[in-house]
Amino acid sequence: MLKALLSSLRTKFVLLLIAPLLLQVIPTRATAQIDRTQGGVAHLDEPLVESDSPDSRIAPDLQESIEEVTLSGKPNKTQSVIIQLRSAAVLNNVDVAETVSQEERDEVFAGEFRANQMRAPVMRAKIEALQGRFKKSLNKLGLITADLPLSRVRDLENDPDIAYISPDRPVASTGHIEATVGASYIDGRTEASNLTNCNGTGVGVAVLDSGIDDSHNLTKTSATHAGVVYSKSFTGFFANKDYYGHGTHVASILAGDNAFKGGAYTGVAYEAKLISLAVLDNRGKGSSSNVVSAIDWCITNKATYNIRVINMSLGTPAKDSYTTDPLCLAARRAYNAGIVVVAAAGNNGKDSLGVKLYGAIDSPGIEPSVITVGATNSYGTDLRADDTMATYSSHGPTRGSKLVGLVKKYDNLVKPDLVAPGNKVIGACSPSSIGQAYSLVTATPSLKCGNSNLTADQVMYLSGTSMSAPIVSGAAAMMLETNPNLTPSVVKAILMYTAQPIPMVNSLEQGAGRLNVEAAVHMASIVVSNCASLSNGAPMLAAAIPDPQENWIKDVERCPWGRGVITNYGFLYGSGLMNYWQGAYAQAKVLSDATPYLLSILTRSTTLTSTGVNLYSGVITNNGVLLSDGVLLSDGTLLADGVLLSDGVLLADGVLLSDGVLLSDGSARTSSVTGDGTSCMQPAP
Repeated sequence: MLKALLSSLRTKFVLLLIAPLLLQVIPTRATAQIDRTQGGVAHLDEPLVESDSPDSRIAPDLQESIEEVTLSGKPNKTQSVIIQLRSAAVLNNVDVAETVSQEERDEVFAGEFRANQMRAPVMRAKIEALQGRFKKSLNKLGLITADLPLSRVRDLENDPDIAYISPDRPVASTGHIEATVGASYIDGRTEASNLTNCNGTGVGVAVLDSGIDDSHNLTKTSATHAGVVYSKSFTGFFANKDYYGHGTHVASILAGDNAFKGGAYTGVAYEAKLISLAVLDNRGKGSSSNVVSAIDWCITNKATYNIRVINMSLGTPAKDSYTTDPLCLAARRAYNAGIVVVAAAGNNGKDSLGVKLYGAIDSPGIEPSVITVGATNSYGTDLRADDTMATYSSHGPTRGSKLVGLVKKYDNLVKPDLVAPGNKVIGACSPSSIGQAYSLVTATPSLKCGNSNLTADQVMYLSGTSMSAPIVSGAAAMMLETNPNLTPSVVKAILMYTAQPIPMVNSLEQGAGRLNVEAAVHMASIVVSNCASLSNGAPMLAAAIPDPQENWIKDVERCPWGRGVITNYGFLYGSGLMNYWQGAYAQAKVLSDATPYLLSILTRSTTLTSTGVNLYSGVITNNGVLLSDGVLLSDGTLLADGVLLSDGVLLADGVLLSDGVLLSDGSARTSSVTGDGTSCMQPAP
């Protein structure tokens, strides 16, 4: 069986591609229609097979650096790179039959690990022969980091062992919660008694950030609070400090002690175990290789710390396609190992003039298996009726790309997956960041709030999708506490299915809608415990689904579910998504597998979805980028309520706007730490 599996491995680098778009401005929703015969509407290319062109093995921005060195006459200039081994590319896109046991799947990956171990010395010799420096082999991920003279990078492009070479790109942080997302209302009022006091107990959540200062009263370990159970630094700074101040704030949102300040700043999953992995330095910056190494560590130590969730409130502008991006490859491997991966969408939703931008989702949020989170503005109220999208939250579609021959092809996946509060959220101010030259509070003293003089009690405001991501990570931890057998795919599906869409906001801004923790945890609790072994179409629930249209948070506010699950270029909907096990929920499967793009048509896989599941392809169709204009689904769900990119511009190479302005990659964007200047969460007395 194993031999047959290995021989059946194949790449699935089939991309959905959109030609450069001529965007039309639609005056009103009532008149918003698309003339599919006009040249101004984007058309999708036919499905592609990966090109054998040597250019496809070197990232476009790395090629630009090589060309610059050639023209400058400085051939000895070096570049830190991440080399993807070819076999790792195959394994990351493997289509293993659903009938194969998890043990056999594990053996496939274990064999690949052993093969990579054996090849590491060979790759070291090749790199050193090019006057390069071998740095590290990440055998579980099939990646190697190295320093190479830019003039010698092309010497590796035809090496049969190498699938792709990309720069070691810089990464950076992207900058009343319990009540507004419904986490504080899981108090036993529902029929499932195991929801009482559900708070993430025992679930390990790895926070990849600037570190967590474990001396703050929101994050420290006590008899009643798990806090930080392990710290490790990948930057050279002390592991249990946070000189920048971002990671401690993120961790407190996720798992802040509910005993602090009378519970005013309680984290979503306040009894989850925090694993602090510092990948950003004292300035909030790091490298992709730091993040990749930390993800590799999580996979290796998953069992030791029960790591079920990885939170990445960080990112880097998407350059590569998710099929070759090192951060995405590492995230997918963690997902295949049974870890839920959550990432911030980014804070590039508008430019410096306030113009809305589309297509600026950061990596690793462009990866289909990752739960990519955008930010809403709660205005500091517990009620959700006044919530809006934060203006800076990045919008889809994803614009990671690859060269096929000499043509750049974009992924164009629908992202984010859902949204959560992220504007002016109060959390811990890292004690070790106070007085540091490059910390957030030094750069912007107005972020500090409250009247405490004790460094272990000080709190601060931060804004961004970085603050939204740990809220979703906390929700995932609570779901896994109540039902540890959930796969990452079904966790993601439930979070989207139970989300509440924001009216008049399109799917490329909000994904499936606003997080509803109470609903998500309730759904997780009624999924049968042996769910991972179910076959496609088998009953999945031990109790009936609550009425999605009559869902209330604490009997105060009605929060109807969207009942849609975004896949790649559209979404699935219908009660069958929750009543029956979907093949796409299986371990190492992703939701996008359920809607393949074949012969220019988005289709629904009948082997990965059950009866009672419908496909809506109007988010992105074979006629181009198309946001549904108030389409009411057959079961009463209004999910993608918006218009065709009429209120913004698409960030991409060569996109001609309706006013004749050509916008190119690298145009001015904005990233907000201070947030939208509105009413907001207030400090505790």
